[in-house]
Amino acid sequence: MENLGLIKSFWRDRSVFITGHTGFKGGWLALWLSKLGANIYGYSMKAPTSVNFYDSISLKNRFQVSTIGNILDLKKLEASMRVAKPSIIFHLAAQSLVSRSYNDPIETFDTNVIGTANVFQAARQIETVEAIINITTDKCYDNQESNYLYKEDDRLGGYDPYSSSKACSELLTSAFRNSFFKKTKVKLASVRAGNVIGGGDWAIDRLIPDFFRSIENNDILKIRSPNSIRPWQHVFEPLSGYLILAQKMVINNEDFGEAWNFGPEESDCKSVSWILNLLQKKFKKARWQYNSSEKFHESNVLKLDSSKAKSKLGWVPRWSLETAIKKTSEWYEARNCNEMMEEFSLKQLQEYEIS
Repeated sequence: MENLGLIKSFWRDRSVFITGHTGFKGGWLALWLSKLGANIYGYSMKAPTSVNFYDSISLKNRFQVSTIGNILDLKKLEASMRVAKPSIIFHLAAQSLVSRSYNDPIETFDTNVIGTANVFQAARQIETVEAIINITTDKCYDNQESNYLYKEDDRLGGYDPYSSSKACSELLTSAFRNSFFKKTKVKLASVRAGNVIGGGDWAIDRLIPDFFRSIENNDILKIRSPNSIRPWQHVFEPLSGYLILAQKMVINNEDFGEAWNFGPEESDCKSVSWILNLLQKKFKKARWQYNSSEKFHESNVLKLDSSKAKSKLGWVPRWSLETAIKKTSEWYEARNCNEMMEEFSLKQLQEYEIS
């Protein structure tokens, strides 16, 4: 674990507040923090799908307090933070789907912009806070649809409402950092990851969950953009980066409160069809076809430059894309075989830590 860059003694009994803890990514972060010995507190809406990671591993039992609430309810959010007295805040609560942002852009901007402002404003009232990490997305960049690897200081943008809302969240982070936190002990950072995959994701309109749903339902998977290239990575990759960054923000005198990319190696930026063809080699029943009827705009090519995280944090991706897909498939297979998924999930974390 020390080789990974995680310091277990740092996390032991440290109070950590997670928004969006009932979601896929927030759930894995909570499990990892619990494994490290942190006292975790969560604030989130109910899990977004009836079958979900949070319930499948009985994650609620690992929280000191798990609060179900809307991030737009500033009073409830602040009250929850006051109970937690957190040292570190991880903000993951978001409307995270491009397709849904077209159907309800106002909800997307409310949640991803005003909700983020509420987290920062509530944190200003809590004296124990030392570090805040706002989890945004690789889609916050003004995408020029080229093979260029986006760096942290590149222009922000966003064609669709989701991407735009996350670019707004980045600007909001900078504004709160400069206006309210610069002369305090609180460090505020934003982090941008690639397309994360892993066991326990059941979101609609995401490739891996849709793939396994199609097998379970014996359906043909309809694919919008088979040639789109994405920075695919296992969920453990960016989460390890967030944890290492949080340590640095609290321990070091140097200010690590800035924007950070956590993406895969360029060789692991593959097309949607490449992913599906690899999965089909293992799951022979799987079938997919191009669906030309769905016509909303999505980026065709997206890649991240993570050299800053590598040089300044010592963070590096540890699992290849093939390994990430293998571990993800094993998680869903284990669940289908009625294995104890809390134990299995902890086992996968252990495998990553020693890889």
